[in-house]
Amino acid sequence: MIDPAFSEALSRHISLNQQQPFSLQDCRPVSGGSINNSYKISGQGRNYFVKTNSVNHAGMFAAEAEGLMAIVNSRSILAPKPVCYGEFDGSTYLVMDYLELGRGDKRSIDRLGEQLATMHRLNQSTFGWHIDNTIGSTPQINTPCESWPEFYGQYRLRYQIDLAGSNGHHGQLIDKAHELLGYLDQLLSHKPQASLLHGDLWSGNYGICPHGVPVIFDPAVYYGDRETDIAMTELFGGFPPRFYEAYWHHYPEEAGYSVRKTLYSLYHILNHLNLFGANYAPRAEQMIAKLLSEVR
Repeated sequence: MIDPAFSEALSRHISLNQQQPFSLQDCRPVSGGSINNSYKISGQGRNYFVKTNSVNHAGMFAAEAEGLMAIVNSRSILAPKPVCYGEFDGSTYLVMDYLELGRGDKRSIDRLGEQLATMHRLNQSTFGWHIDNTIGSTPQINTPCESWPEFYGQYRLRYQIDLAGSNGHHGQLIDKAHELLGYLDQLLSHKPQASLLHGDLWSGNYGICPHGVPVIFDPAVYYGDRETDIAMTELFGGFPPRFYEAYWHHYPEEAGYSVRKTLYSLYHILNHLNLFGANYAPRAEQMIAKLLSEVR
C-alpha cells in the first residue's frame, strides 16, 4: 500500500498539476499488471489511477506519460490522460485519470475498430519516435529512421535477437533469426506509412467505459506500420471479429498482411522469450521457419 508520507507527496503533486487542492483519502490496490503496483486513489470526489515501481523505472513512466498524451492529443480514441509522474523515497510513480471500465456491446467494438483506424491515419515522415520507451519492462529503441525495413530490423528484431543471445539462448533459434533479417526488404516491400501506434495492443490493454466508449491504455507508442498493432491484437487471444470488420472497413487491408503479421508477432514472442524464458522458444522457432519458407 501507499504509506502516509507517499500519500502526502502524491497529494501535493496532483494538486500542483491540477491547479486545485487534492488530498488522498482512500487508496485501493488494483490487480491486473505484472510489472507495477497499481492503485485507485480518491479524494474530494475525484479518482485517479496510480502506478508505482522502484526508482530505476522512472524513465519508463515518463515515456508512458508522453505516449498517453500522444494518443490523447490525437483526438481519435480515448486514453487515460496523465496527471503527473515523479519520484519519492526510492519509488517512482505515474498518476493518470481513473476510467471506470464495464461491459460494452457490439457497437462499442465497432467504435474501437473505427477509432483505431482513425488514429493510424495520423502519420509522420519517419519511423520511430523522439524518445525511447519500453515494451513490458524491455527497453524499446525508437531512433528515427526513414526506412521501415531498416527500423524494424535494427530496432525491433535485431535488438530482441541480440538480447536473447545475451540471455543464454543460442543455436538454431539465433542462427535462423539472423538469417531472417537478411530478407526484411523482401518481406516488408509494401512501403507503409509511419502511423501513430499504440505499440502493445493486446486484449488486456483495451476496455470499454460507460456509455460504450472504447479506451486503450498501457501503450508503447511509436510511429510505424499500422499492421504491427493489428498483428498484436491477434496474438494473445484476439479481439472480437467485429473489431476487424470495422477496422478493415475504415482502413482496408493490404495484400500480404497474412505473412507480415507473423513477422510482426515475432517481435512480441521474442520479447516474451526474453522476459519469461525458454517456453517461448519453440513458438519463435516455428514463426521464423514459416517466414523463411515464404522467401527461400
